[in-house]
Amino acid sequence: MSLPNYFGADVAARYDAGLADRPVEPMVDFLTELAGGGAALELAIGTGRVALPLARRGVRVSGIDLSPDMVAVLRAKPGAETIDVEIGDMATTRMPGVFRLAYIVANSFINVTTQEAQVATFANVAAQLEPGGCFAMELGLFGRAPLEIFDLSDDHVGVDEFDISTQRLVSHHFSLVDGRWERISVPFRSVSTGELDLMARLAGLRLRERWGGWAREPFTADSTKHISVWEKA
Repeated sequence: MSLPNYFGADVAARYDAGLADRPVEPMVDFLTELAGGGAALELAIGTGRVALPLARRGVRVSGIDLSPDMVAVLRAKPGAETIDVEIGDMATTRMPGVFRLAYIVANSFINVTTQEAQVATFANVAAQLEPGGCFAMELGLFGRAPLEIFDLSDDHVGVDEFDISTQRLVSHHFSLVDGRWERISVPFRSVSTGELDLMARLAGLRLRERWGGWAREPFTADSTKHISVWEKA
């Protein structure tokens, strides 16, 4: 399965800086507990922003990512030599062995832009989990507005464009780089919690827990994202 790569060298070079205000400790705490001493597989491992601190907690981490440029940034960081990474799409790429935990963060699941490929991703994850293993996902909740500004600062403007009839979501990023504005538009396929739970069931997983944040805040109608965990029987 061939998917476009929207995370080339320019994006990879400034990716971590763009997320510098989002602490990783709460998600690493959550994921370390789920791993329970077993191995973990990160889908869309990227620059290793989550994988490296998780590995420093003693978790054996492997990863899959579509972008060689993002993985090159990971490879340049201390501790990266302990992490095995395969370049490929998350719907079909397999890592050797089995895992206690698979996880995907920062809305990366909806970079998979068809229902067929999203279903295949769940099946691929389930095939790599040991019995009792878990698949954890962080995913934002998107409203019905056709246009919504999600970020507005001196050097970045983010606008989501949403078509409810097709579930097509495009995030437009306008970034001020070296004195000029650059635009990157990344397509997604928005998906509801109910549809995700059905995909999980088709793959032999069941919903274990769902939270409104990494600190296990209750998931309510006011939540802006969810942390969902599905378990393999």
